Amino acid sequence: MKVFLVAGEPSGDRLGGALMAGLKSLQPDIAFNGIGGTQMIAQGLVSRFPMDELSVMGLAEILPKYFHLKRRIRETAQAVLDTQPDVLITVDSPDFCLRVARQVKDAGNIRTVHYVAPTVWAWRPGRAAKMARVIDHVLALFPFEPPLMQAAGMDCDFVGHPVVAEPQSSEQEAAAFRAEMGGDILLVLPGSRRGEVSRLAPTFGAALERFLNTHPETRVVVPAAGPVEPLVRDAVRHWPGNPIVIPASDPARKRAAFAAARLALAASGTVSLELAAAQTPMVIAYDMSWLSRRIISRMLLVDTVTLVNLVSETRTVPEFIGEKCQPDLIAEGLAQVWTAPGAQADAMALTMQRLGQGGTPPGLRAAEAVLARLQPRQIQPPPSTRVPPVS
Repeated sequence: MKVFLVAGEPSGDRLGGALMAGLKSLQPDIAFNGIGGTQMIAQGLVSRFPMDELSVMGLAEILPKYFHLKRRIRETAQAVLDTQPDVLITVDSPDFCLRVARQVKDAGNIRTVHYVAPTVWAWRPGRAAKMARVIDHVLALFPFEPPLMQAAGMDCDFVGHPVVAEPQSSEQEAAAFRAEMGGDILLVLPGSRRGEVSRLAPTFGAALERFLNTHPETRVVVPAAGPVEPLVRDAVRHWPGNPIVIPASDPARKRAAFAAARLALAASGTVSLELAAAQTPMVIAYDMSWLSRRIISRMLLVDTVTLVNLVSETRTVPEFIGEKCQPDLIAEGLAQVWTAPGAQADAMALTMQRLGQGGTPPGLRAAEAVLARLQPRQIQPPPSTRVPPVS
């Protein structure tokens, strides 16, 4: 069996690596081809070019690489057609991956699977119908996504979120970290991208100043994401409370901090699920540029952007988004959760249960879904298996 995989960033590489491990355990004679990072390479992939060529975000970053990325899209699609795999599996990174899938579908009839459903439940629901033109099967991270993908005409299986398979610190490790800190711990997580950290760090620092005025014994701990660690270290120099930065190179210490913390202030995103897995109560805050705020606020289809609230179908996690991302409001929210940290416990536990905690690991579950829907097919060669030149 031949599988061609494409991942474009570290989160996709983690998903792809776990999926490959699952496929190998179920189909020992499998052969892999494609593009991936260290975790996919560890499972036997020889990446056709370095994955980090694709790890660009934002208009300013993409524009200088536009023609190079277009060439890589064409090269990747042609490699799929030349390889003629049983299935093409693209992992997240829709701007790159779905363009590859489109060119493959235009020139052949290879089955396509996309891992990570678009967030059509939050905004731009029309993306599902567009994706259905080039994707046959979707592997979804959230249990409410399959009906949305199926309504657009694609097969879809909920396979669980990778956060449920991540290791957690023991109570002994958490207790040791608390003892080392010598007080109650407030985690602060200002984002994993440069724009987020630059925009949120001053607001988070001002909120901390107000909160620490009434909670002076609190220890502030800041686990830093690898790509922005220098920026985070520079930002927290201006924060009160003498924050302790945990480098991305020390994941065990980060896990201990998550488990030991009494409360967290975090940017909106997947980190809320990491906190829920550690049973750490949280306050979520996020802001963006004025123009982005206006556009997105008109397009949003949900009344919360916090994943714990969405998955648990509660609104127990307070969030301060857009115009509400103000130091006074955030500090007040922190004080309220600090006083009653157990109020979110049931919602966090339900979130983890609904995302697959305690069940089959997501990577294996994704592999089972791919194989179950991959029926033997008689592939007829298309009229042309050459990708048209880039216009």
